[in-house]
Amino acid sequence: GCGKSTQSRLLAERTGALLTFEPGASELGRILRGIVLDPDRPAPVPRAEALLMAADRAQHVDDVIVPALDAGRWVVTDRFSGSTLAYQGWGRELGAAQLRPMLEFATGGLRADLSVLVDLPLELARQRLATIAPDRLERLGEAFHERVRQGFLAEAEADPDHWVVMDGSKDPASIG
Repeated sequence: GCGKSTQSRLLAERTGALLTFEPGASELGRILRGIVLDPDRPAPVPRAEALLMAADRAQHVDDVIVPALDAGRWVVTDRFSGSTLAYQGWGRELGAAQLRPMLEFATGGLRADLSVLVDLPLELARQRLATIAPDRLERLGEAFHERVRQGFLAEAEADPDHWVVMDGSKDPASIG
């Protein structure tokens, strides 16, 4: 509900970049997305969830991102390694430091040049999402989502040269 997908789309349109997303931008990723997010399927335990997200990222990097970069294109991806650190590291309480080596392996060392956090208070996010059917992660409680938000903010604060934090409560057209 913070407007991340809208801002990703607007940035890709303005720069002529390839817009992609995680999880699910590759053929294998679509299957993994269903396993991780479909509330009607059995839920993976938190460690398995982190590994499934890493598997999606590895496939996404090799099938989508690297070919685009090799062709000289810019890439805007709606979610990347920071999301795993926030959701599985902080939200699922697996520990961001413990997940970093796995993410390095999954991406083959590829890092985003810039990570943009569109920050939004939880209550406003819940209001914006009230009309859509929530996936498995969106159904998790407020404490989980507050840990995720704090995780994103901590990652941004720890690496200010790599992260930009934007106010997601603004009108989408005025954010970027």
